[in-house]
Amino acid sequence: MELKSNGIIGQSASLADVFRVLLKVAPTDSTVLVTGESGTGKELLVRALHNKSSRAVKPFVPINCGAIPKELLESELFGHEKGAFTHAIRSRPGRFEVADGGTIFLDEIGEMDLSLQVKILRVLQEKEIERVGGTGMKKVDVRIVAATNRDLEREVSQGRFREDLYYRLNVIPLHLPPLRERNGDVLLLAEHFLARFCERKCRPRLRLDPGVRKILLAYNWPGNVRELENFMERLSILVDGDEVHPPDLPAKILEAVGDIAALPEPAPLAEPAQPLRKQGFVWPTLADLGTHALGLKEFLDAVEDRLIEEALARSEGVKNQAAELLGIKRTTLIEKLKKKPG
Repeated sequence: MELKSNGIIGQSASLADVFRVLLKVAPTDSTVLVTGESGTGKELLVRALHNKSSRAVKPFVPINCGAIPKELLESELFGHEKGAFTHAIRSRPGRFEVADGGTIFLDEIGEMDLSLQVKILRVLQEKEIERVGGTGMKKVDVRIVAATNRDLEREVSQGRFREDLYYRLNVIPLHLPPLRERNGDVLLLAEHFLARFCERKCRPRLRLDPGVRKILLAYNWPGNVRELENFMERLSILVDGDEVHPPDLPAKILEAVGDIAALPEPAPLAEPAQPLRKQGFVWPTLADLGTHALGLKEFLDAVEDRLIEEALARSEGVKNQAAELLGIKRTTLIEKLKKKPG
């Protein structure tokens, strides 16, 4: 059974383990630390966590701590008062205030300056923030989820990350495996991305010939899912025919995998583009419950959540339209979103 949530697609056991923990932790307010290499989809995972939580109808506010200069990051996070510094011509709320009631996602938290780490620790402990140039504290109700591609334990040992903050963040660790460790997901993702880009470009869907499939499986994908996605977009533009062949691939990938004839044959891949719709409805079985380590209520809740997510996506977030697609009242949908346990 394919896992799909907020754009995270896969059927590998390693990804299923991640989702098993996510479903357990989503209904709580516990702090989560997501680790994984760049390009593995950490923000998508955190969005899934938020959407399956009781805070789903409240804001999800991401901020990349490594992309903002450290002298500006404090103001971005906590806001500032008028006149707090040059160009502060008006008071402005920070991301924590914007996220009140919802989830704030501190991406690349390993890049954060030590002086600012102290203030994040205070938010975790006291649930309050102080604007730059402010004189009073403001209470905020936010769930903090952080992510990093660094080894924070090593950063702690080398004095670049506060030990107390690390342990406060690492209540629930979630490690997103690199693509090379997600056996079978490479082709599933490749087909998904290729179909999407071909549809956007109004061209017939490209096929991957057997040699290309072997190459994609053998390649190490150092850039992970992001690299694969970008590569599929390139193929959708540059390949002239209706099938992708090994000569269409860049020399970098061909050299990395070596002799194509010596590569193992890939396992048969199910059609990723809504296979159950083509075959007719298939009732779930007890085996499905066992595969995903879910009880009946959890399984039914997961099915309901997925249908609600699809309806909201198709209606671009307009709840009236989403409710019509689901055949329920708008008030019923709103209640389900409020109570949604994950």
